[in-house]
Amino acid sequence: MQIKDLEAEVGMPLFERQGRKVSLTTSGEYLLVYARKMLALLKDAEDAAARLQRIETGKLTIGMVDTTTYFIPAMLRKFLNEHEGIELVLKVGNRFELIQWLQNSEVDIAIMGSPPSEISVRAEPFAANPLVFVASPEHPLAGESGLQAEDLRQQSFIVREPGSGTRNAMEAFFSQARFQPRFSMQLESNDAIKQAVKANLGLSFLSLHTIGLELQTKHLCLLDVRGTPMVRAWHVVHAMSKLLSPAAEAFRYFVLEHAETDLAAQFGELRQPRT
Repeated sequence: MQIKDLEAEVGMPLFERQGRKVSLTTSGEYLLVYARKMLALLKDAEDAAARLQRIETGKLTIGMVDTTTYFIPAMLRKFLNEHEGIELVLKVGNRFELIQWLQNSEVDIAIMGSPPSEISVRAEPFAANPLVFVASPEHPLAGESGLQAEDLRQQSFIVREPGSGTRNAMEAFFSQARFQPRFSMQLESNDAIKQAVKANLGLSFLSLHTIGLELQTKHLCLLDVRGTPMVRAWHVVHAMSKLLSPAAEAFRYFVLEHAETDLAAQFGELRQPRT
């Protein structure tokens, strides 16, 4: 009934109905853009009201890249213990999706590696993100020391989708080595990549923060490649155009204050890159 009332108000059909299947018409797609803008504006108004009252309650939407799901949930547990009135909504996506969510005010804060240059954001580094080459213990290069980038020229790599921060970093590494690696498989999650590497289907390039368990159980091993770990940084990011709610500010401060210590305790001292 509400849909029919909305279509009557707009004066044109917004949905196409084929049996039980419902999809948006072209008009519906256009209206959806404005509906999202109105919802984002309403959220900003609620955040501004909460900010004036300094109330750390309400909904906090956090966007995260897939890699951060290996360590952010443990931090969220501590955060919620200190801020019980906050309702958390988590959205997990790749770097491209996070940029879109920030731009459309669909997330309050994003946790990601390389901050976007496409939009105006405040990006603050909070911890190191070491990136390493990994292999199955059965791989011929496993256990070799002092490997050069050139030693990887003939190897097959299992990679994330284009636009992934990890893939961008790996391509930058090989760009310095002046050759393009051979991609044998593209997968859209770190877990899928780890399973493929365990099966000895190829090498990969992953954040050290995603493979702690596999290293302990010896299902994966690090390759001793000169120039790695490639140490990047994790950032807490929000759009400059967005006024953060007290809940979002509290989370931002919490990450900046606690994340580096928590990661060091969980993953130990980071290795220095070989030169």
